[in-house]
Amino acid sequence: MADKIQQVYVIQGRGQRDYSDCQTVLARLPAQVTVLPFIATEEEVIARTSDADALVVTSSPISRRVLSALEDLKVVVRTGVGYDVIDIPAATELGVVAVNIPDVWVREVANHTMALLLAWNRKIITLDRNVHAGNWGAGIPGEWTGSVYGETVGIVGLGNIGSAFARRVAAFEASIIAHDPYVGDAHFKALGVERVSLETLAERADYVSVHTPLNAETRHLINEAFLRRMKPTAMLINTARGPVVDEQALAQALMEKRLACAALDVWEHEPVAGDNPLLRMDNVIATPHAAFFSSSAVARVPRRCGEEVARALTGQQPLNVVNLELYAPGAARRAR
Repeated sequence: MADKIQQVYVIQGRGQRDYSDCQTVLARLPAQVTVLPFIATEEEVIARTSDADALVVTSSPISRRVLSALEDLKVVVRTGVGYDVIDIPAATELGVVAVNIPDVWVREVANHTMALLLAWNRKIITLDRNVHAGNWGAGIPGEWTGSVYGETVGIVGLGNIGSAFARRVAAFEASIIAHDPYVGDAHFKALGVERVSLETLAERADYVSVHTPLNAETRHLINEAFLRRMKPTAMLINTARGPVVDEQALAQALMEKRLACAALDVWEHEPVAGDNPLLRMDNVIATPHAAFFSSSAVARVPRRCGEEVARALTGQQPLNVVNLELYAPGAARRAR
């Protein structure tokens, strides 16, 4: 078994990256690293990675069916923070270690979120288009422009990215409120953030920014009821996961002017369909799931993924295990 060449498959996202650093890290195992283009279906994942000992994935579906079919699979590493493409209960039941890379994109997403807030607040997109079209006018267009200073920013989810965003907002001298039932009071206090209920956050915030993972509890967390509580001058920002926001309810709220603006980097269905009504609205800022991106952050990911795979395949505990119960005394993991 010690001489067995471990089979590691990297399934790219819709964009292509250089995974040579991943291959370099795993060469000492020894391991054979195969880099595949994006795979959209369970059937093709199974067919093309049937002998996998490890998978590195971005957005391909790693379902119960896939996990069951890949009988040698011991670890799945997700290239970013969210891991909703992996069926975690199934992985845990089958003894497959699930790992994410939760810290590499934190600053980028927080920066992008702040940029979206300011792009709307300062009407950057409208002003740019006006000047390019030869229209020059003093002041900021639109019925209402807040100051950020003295306003209230509400954060849904105060994990790594939500906390990084709170630190950035604090520099603009805004009041910060947040809802996160899984974060202790000490962390709220350290950040200078007021803990509130989800309902109170919707009612008080001038800007609502979503930073929760996607799971059964958070799917459509931002729904019709939440949106009806928001101020008509308020803005909703989502750089977390698309299905956390009910897009149909959001579109209706914007059309009825119950909400001033939305800025979305993530969508219920990606790539977003061209006929999505949100794309026809001037008060929607749209970016293509790009909040994570910076050249330096992207360059670090392959090595980080390779290091986590190497730990798992050599019997060590990876640094960022999602299903930690597999490392509890007596827990059964697939044999390495």
